[in-house]
Amino acid sequence: MSHRKKQKKDKNTNGKKKNNLKGSLTVLVRKLFEKNEGSELTHRQVCTLLDMRDGALRKLAYSVLQELVEQGFLRAVSHSTYTLNKTAAFLEGYLDLNNRGAGFVTVEGHEKDIYIDPKSVGKAIGGDKVKIRLTRFGKTRVEGEVVEVIERERTHFVGTIQLHDTFAFLVPDNQRVGTDIFIPKEKLNGAKDGEKVLVKITVWPESAASPYGEVVERLGQRTANDTEMISILVNQGIDYVFPQEVIAQAEEVTMDLDEEEIKNRRDMRDVLTFTIDPFDAKDFDDALSFLRLENGDLEIGVHIADVSHYVRPGSPMDKEALHRSNSVYLVDRVVPMLPEQLSNFACSLRPNEDKYSFSVVFKMDENGAIKDVWFGKTVIHSDRRFAYEEAQEIIEGKEDELKEQILMLDKIAKVYRKKRLKKGALNIESEEMRFKLDENKNPVEVLIKTSKDAHKLIEEFMLLANRHVAEFIGKPSKDRDPIPFVYRVHDEPDLAKIELFKVFIDKFGYDLESSDQKTVSKSINALLNDIRYENEYSIIQSMAIRSMAKATYEMENIGHYGLAFEYYTHFTSPIRRYADLVVHRILMEELTHKKHIYGSGLDDVCKRISRNERKAAEAERESTKYFQTIFVLDKIGQEFEGTVSGIAEQGMYVRMDENQCEGMVPMNQIPGDRYYFDPEKFRIIGHKYKNEFNFGDRVKVRIYEVSPRKRQIDLELVE
Repeated sequence: MSHRKKQKKDKNTNGKKKNNLKGSLTVLVRKLFEKNEGSELTHRQVCTLLDMRDGALRKLAYSVLQELVEQGFLRAVSHSTYTLNKTAAFLEGYLDLNNRGAGFVTVEGHEKDIYIDPKSVGKAIGGDKVKIRLTRFGKTRVEGEVVEVIERERTHFVGTIQLHDTFAFLVPDNQRVGTDIFIPKEKLNGAKDGEKVLVKITVWPESAASPYGEVVERLGQRTANDTEMISILVNQGIDYVFPQEVIAQAEEVTMDLDEEEIKNRRDMRDVLTFTIDPFDAKDFDDALSFLRLENGDLEIGVHIADVSHYVRPGSPMDKEALHRSNSVYLVDRVVPMLPEQLSNFACSLRPNEDKYSFSVVFKMDENGAIKDVWFGKTVIHSDRRFAYEEAQEIIEGKEDELKEQILMLDKIAKVYRKKRLKKGALNIESEEMRFKLDENKNPVEVLIKTSKDAHKLIEEFMLLANRHVAEFIGKPSKDRDPIPFVYRVHDEPDLAKIELFKVFIDKFGYDLESSDQKTVSKSINALLNDIRYENEYSIIQSMAIRSMAKATYEMENIGHYGLAFEYYTHFTSPIRRYADLVVHRILMEELTHKKHIYGSGLDDVCKRISRNERKAAEAERESTKYFQTIFVLDKIGQEFEGTVSGIAEQGMYVRMDENQCEGMVPMNQIPGDRYYFDPEKFRIIGHKYKNEFNFGDRVKVRIYEVSPRKRQIDLELVE
């Protein structure tokens, strides 16, 4: 009996030894081909170079070579001849880290992210552009290791000082940074233990486990809200101050218009022109002009701030605008793409001021049928500024000297909207949480901003201008080559995600026709229209949006699914979006027959501005979450009615009716049973009594803990 046990043990041991040997041999073979990049090596040459003479080892080496071909690391040139597969062996992408230090690299063209073990992250920090070597091709995921940091995304971090005798560490607020930062005592600049500071990485020595940094600002003197907003911005890699050379250049910009420049433009200062914007807006990108022609038709101008006149390619302001890519709108502040001298003054289409603009002027009848389109540089004078609320009151019947014009534009906008929806555009009613702030910028009221007719009026005319600019540049023409351009594209939905959405809405008793992408948008529109006044409307609309692809900036035009446009771009907001500034330049070059300054490098611009758009959106979401926690901080212990708005392994999210803030009921805090998450049916169910919680369920909760630092509201169910 003991003899048999020993044999079994020996068998297992031999198996482990063989696997270990194969693993070691795989590493050696990989290193050999990496060292001889570009060479073609036969099986015999591999064995010779690795000094393998034993027959069993040579056989194992052949097996390793075949596996590396299957994994994509090697390419079989011919029978028993191999070379490094360069396209698969090394890749470039952007690194994201989770709270445990593991990484995921997003690589263009790869459907799935590449997993990076915490030990293989090297000197990379979350957000960096990195070069990786693929190390394992598993069935469920591909793994790799960072071999080089190509571009350091962030050098500044907000965190807390941990002071030691002769040195200190910064513990970043953002746990996804992946490392603490070593600070020599002489670089503390007076910072104390436990103090919140802003630190800049200065160097990362080859032999050091952590980067070295210095304190550049002590944040303890700022208000708590100010410190948290700076932390949110910095941890997303967003600069909250402009470099001095950019400010200096902006201050040279004058508000006065040049008479010689005016002569080169279409003068439209005598045409009725006005803006419609949020009541607290300071940067007015767009204006509309209205003129009744002698034949009864209308001339409607969409006038856009001419930022390209002031911001020249390659200038400090231009480089900084590309670096930022867009303005960021937090709850209590705007972090502009351009310095205030331009964004709020020189470029902004403020009332009762002459301004340079880039315009699209339409001649159309009263039903919106377009007879002519003109593109070009203009000079305008805004006669009046409307807030959305004022324009809405006029649409709803209030008397005003511009009532005729507002109502006519509203009528035409509704014609355009109806046409878009008939073609399959998604009918999404945007909802935005906003806060009314007191003099200390603390939230005192939650406001839900909804899109009304006045918003849709402006939206439709901006869509009209954007679409016509894209068609003018993008539509094929016999007498010109394709023009490098920035399109705003939105891909068709993944039907697998739509199936998940169908599982979700099934919880509410709804179904969706989804035989192909063409029917999906119309089916979603019909569903949302049917449930517009139901409690679950907001949640279902949010989930519908999540099931869609994300809109991006691309040189290759694939159309815009959500808007049902074949050609679409962004032209109407150059004060706050770099994409629009680039589009202005390209359009002007085409109108004046100048050589286009953008070529293949435009693709890198598209990637950067798409990436920065996502960062800005994440900062804005985190800002909202923070102010939600501040708003309910004095409401601990109070009870609220709410709706289950999300379900996950860790518990269920509940949106409270009274304040629209969202918190979580942890799974282990749900009373009466031991509950668990059922991923197949998207529900939480009790192990013993089988009680369940689903999306849209009405519940009563009590706030029992709030953490502004974690952006977290913890709730408990009230039985």
